[in-house]
Amino acid sequence: MARPRTFEEDRAVEAAMHAFWGAGYENTSTQTLCAATGLGRSSIYNTFASKHDLFQKALRHYMDGRNARLAELMDSDLPVKEKVGTVLGWAVEPDPEEPAGCLVVNSQVEMAPHDPEVAELLRLDNDRRVRMIRSALEVGVSRGEIDAGKDTLALAHFVVATVSGMRVAACGGAGRETLASIARTALDAF
Repeated sequence: MARPRTFEEDRAVEAAMHAFWGAGYENTSTQTLCAATGLGRSSIYNTFASKHDLFQKALRHYMDGRNARLAELMDSDLPVKEKVGTVLGWAVEPDPEEPAGCLVVNSQVEMAPHDPEVAELLRLDNDRRVRMIRSALEVGVSRGEIDAGKDTLALAHFVVATVSGMRVAACGGAGRETLASIARTALDAF
């Protein structure tokens, strides 16, 4: 009995996500995708309309996973500074099993300037993360954990931009000590 197509698609999207994350869109060939997914060229094109379609599915998969983890943290009862510190900590000590950097940040640099569809996906993702963080910051203000005079929208954008910058710095060779110092400096804004 053949495996269900959805299993095959989910597995292929996950594998493609790692391939695109590690090498970027342009540097990920169809042959690389075949090797990563274990699918033949015809199976990839029968399952996905194009390399671009597979990339968008992989990017959405990445964003959904990251945002689910962020939502769980932001909805927790932890103090807001601890929440932000945890988010920054994810950039200081990323999972060693994953490619360096961030698929979202990589895609913002490589794809967004000339691909309106990807640019829109990335914009919506950024807006979603900013909203989640801002909501948590507003709870922090209501609890007296953050000065009421702080601009929670600006702080939420600051957290997202700082994490993105840390991901870029890590790709450029910044070590744990440097990344930790960036995180500590960012926490001083709270």
